[in-house]
Amino acid sequence: MFRSLRHIQVMSRRSYSDSLAKYPFLKELGITSSVNQGVYDGKSWKANGEIIESVNPSTGEPIASIQQGNVQDFHRCTAAAHEAYGTWSDLPAPKRGEIVRQIGDALREKLIPLGKLVSLEMGKILPEGIGEVQEFIDICDYAVGLSRTYSGSILPSERPGHVLLEAWNPLGVVGIISAFNFPVAVYGWNAAIALTVGNTVLWKGAPSTSLVSIATNRIVSSVLEKNSIPGAVASLCTGGADVGEAMSSSEKISLVSFTGSTHVGQQVGTTVQGRFGKHLLELGGNNAIIVNEDADLNLVQQCLVFACCGTAGQRCTTTRRLFLHKKKIDRPGNFVEPTIVTGLPVDSRVVHRETFAPIVYVFSFDSLDEAVAANNSVKQGLSSSIFTRDIGNLFKWIGPKGSDCGLINVNIPTNGAEIGGAFGGEKHTGGGRESGSDAWKQYCRRSTVTINHGRDVTLAQGIKFE
Repeated sequence: MFRSLRHIQVMSRRSYSDSLAKYPFLKELGITSSVNQGVYDGKSWKANGEIIESVNPSTGEPIASIQQGNVQDFHRCTAAAHEAYGTWSDLPAPKRGEIVRQIGDALREKLIPLGKLVSLEMGKILPEGIGEVQEFIDICDYAVGLSRTYSGSILPSERPGHVLLEAWNPLGVVGIISAFNFPVAVYGWNAAIALTVGNTVLWKGAPSTSLVSIATNRIVSSVLEKNSIPGAVASLCTGGADVGEAMSSSEKISLVSFTGSTHVGQQVGTTVQGRFGKHLLELGGNNAIIVNEDADLNLVQQCLVFACCGTAGQRCTTTRRLFLHKKKIDRPGNFVEPTIVTGLPVDSRVVHRETFAPIVYVFSFDSLDEAVAANNSVKQGLSSSIFTRDIGNLFKWIGPKGSDCGLINVNIPTNGAEIGGAFGGEKHTGGGRESGSDAWKQYCRRSTVTINHGRDVTLAQGIKFE
């Protein structure tokens, strides 16, 4: 949470001293002032926007104040990121991978304090806060290997003395707009891969987790500084909607990666597309678990609590809908009612809307085809799961007539994806892919290169001008 100083006074030095005494890890992370600067242009920490107060959402107590960036700060950071791109993109990819490896090591050193700050400022439990920082570390490890393996193709040419190459080059400056619920991991997924393939990054985190953004960027910038790399390779401009709108509109931002609601994501996508820019959208999820009649209920029980209630239901992959086969639904049990809702039609408006809370809607079904159709009936297409021991059901579920989601699971929850696969969804979830597999391609431009290494000019398709 955060409070604007339009309504409150700047946090007093005494209050901040109280925070330091209560939360000594803040000093370890560079949160050393009652008013912390939320803009880093690669050379200095200086912001000119509104001052807000970061608040512990579990108690309402202030943590520290942040001076956010404004549009002018954004343009300053963009110019610096463009200048740094020339130096960074010239480095061989394995050299860039080495820097990213060091970023991962620096995060390891700050794993516990940064995880504590995530828990304090965002509100998730401490193991999840630490686990989120671990995700950034894991994707750095993944990116090191990627730096020596991502490649293009050599294709056969129909013309003698010719060769076709497929080349991948960085885009330029990648803008990252991350959400409050994963203030470290989403930035890490994007930054580690974007940096490895040669881009520079400019980050706008959620206002309510600005301290996490500042602390994380300080860790990254310390590694760049140690290696005499321009700091603007990874710059930061915290701020409100004005900064996000400027990033979406700027033709100097080659790719905008946005994580957030479908409503805002649609605006971002429309703005970026209007200037023929590239966007990577990770939007809402309305995820379902299907418990088939042959499901292992011990597995189901182990998975459902985390699937429905992890991060207080504030994951994009949280289970919102639960489909139980009629042979499984009429069993004894106790349900806590406002979180478990039964009796609604499967096409109810509220069921088709993502509710960012630990609420799950429960339905019964007679056949797997019926459950799959219901799973696919919503506009979102992020994550889904089925519990079954039937191999035929399994392959139907993952096939062309099965789940239409980007993340398809079997006998595990809808949330908690690993970094090795591409993360993202279909339909109103946005279609973007982050993290592993070939998601790196979204941060690159693809070129087909045709080289004539012979002495004759030969046209394709057998065309001759004589």
